[in-house]
Amino acid sequence: MDNAGDWTEVGAAEELAKRPLQQVTVGGRTRIALSFVEGRFAAISGVCNHVGGPLGEGRLDGAYVVCPWHYWKFHHRTGEGEPGYEADRVPAHEVKVEGGRVLVSDRPVTQRSKAPHAPHPLARAPRREEGPVRVLGLSTTAMTAGEPRYSTSDALLDASLAAAAGRGCETRLVRVRELQFRACEGFYSKAARACTWPCSITQMDPTDQMDRVYEGVVHWADVILVATPIRWGAPSSLYMKMVERMNCIQNQQTIAGKDLMSNKVVGLIVTGGQDNVQGVVGQMLTFFGELGCQFPQYPFIAHSRGWTAEDMENNQRAVQRSASLREGAEALAGRCVEMARLLLDGAMKDAPASRGGRKAHRPDRPAGEG
Repeated sequence: MDNAGDWTEVGAAEELAKRPLQQVTVGGRTRIALSFVEGRFAAISGVCNHVGGPLGEGRLDGAYVVCPWHYWKFHHRTGEGEPGYEADRVPAHEVKVEGGRVLVSDRPVTQRSKAPHAPHPLARAPRREEGPVRVLGLSTTAMTAGEPRYSTSDALLDASLAAAAGRGCETRLVRVRELQFRACEGFYSKAARACTWPCSITQMDPTDQMDRVYEGVVHWADVILVATPIRWGAPSSLYMKMVERMNCIQNQQTIAGKDLMSNKVVGLIVTGGQDNVQGVVGQMLTFFGELGCQFPQYPFIAHSRGWTAEDMENNQRAVQRSASLREGAEALAGRCVEMARLLLDGAMKDAPASRGGRKAHRPDRPAGEG
């Protein structure tokens, strides 16, 4: 491309007119979203106001350029935000055609404007408030709404949470099947920075209820007990849908160096009429380990009668009648809680040196515990 004063030639008009929207570069490095609408070229900045998405690689929705990352919209000619976001604007550039060639001004004719947008409540820095150890149960068993049935993984999770409450802990239970939330839509596949915290879907869709899980695991819990059945040798599809959306937590570590899951302890409960306990647990340990979580000694309990045990009613009876499984669930909670207390005590001791003097709060201990 040849520069002519404050103008950059970006190509032949005949060729550029074949695409309604494309990305070009002017002034050596400035990205531009060049559009061709109703026989006329127009140009705006190719950098979205949100998190810098490439507007020129998006699409046109009427008169608006739609960012391919998170679907923010800007007028293709003026750069103004879509109705409702008019205070947001990306710079507009002049365009002219000379001798069959398209030239774009290097310097914008309008300035970028970012209206103040209140941060999402989840975007606050994680900070443990004073109080007892907090234990969150995550049930990932699918079930028909309004048609309850016995679930072996749910039953053992209930036993674990009851044991934690008996140790003076505060407990919460999230049945993931009761939440309405969208599947992960692959923002990370577009670009690493397109995967945001909080999740882009959570920011865009106020009806999406993954915020209940995010609030619990990032901002509230010290211990996270995750229960899943085995489905075709893997965790439940509901578990996988949930953790795919939780990948934005891990991505913050790799993209932005932010540790959102400090001093969290995870315990696992895995049951099923099919086998492959080790494979399921291994996958789950890997995922939560990548979030930065810690595990107690003996981090899971599991039950399976094997691949050929297709008589599920007997599998349910085996769990219902098993005192050892209930005791195992209670012991798992105890191991997780004790490890959480050790981590929180250590965080309190290390806080002045590692956290700029901000002290962590020592969890309350029930009478008689060390």
